[in-house]
Amino acid sequence: QVQLVESGGGLVQPGGSLRLSCVGSRSIFSTSTMAWYRQGPGKQRELVASITRGLGTEYTDSVKGRFTISMNNVKNILYLQMNSLKPDDTAVYYCNTAPVTAYWGQGTQVTVSS
Repeated sequence: QVQLVESGGGLVQPGGSLRLSCVGSRSIFSTSTMAWYRQGPGKQRELVASITRGLGTEYTDSVKGRFTISMNNVKNILYLQMNSLKPDDTAVYYCNTAPVTAYWGQGTQVTVSS
């Protein structure tokens, strides 16, 4: 059963921007914390950014000041605005709850390269 669908990835040059989207069921988005994760080549999956109802957002140090997580609670859409992209941001990006409680979606590939 497909529960999370990510989109918006692509190939971008260093310094460029992308906006990722994640659509999911209401049951998933009703949890208190939603997050974006990524898995780069040869790396473990890591939490990149999270948003908690009523509390705000958190980011891993490597993306602070460059990425912005937001959520449309009515449409059950999670966003990740990524600016000033670097080659190290190359990864497959996923959304899920934090901690993880839903099945993983297929992710969306982000490649930062000149």
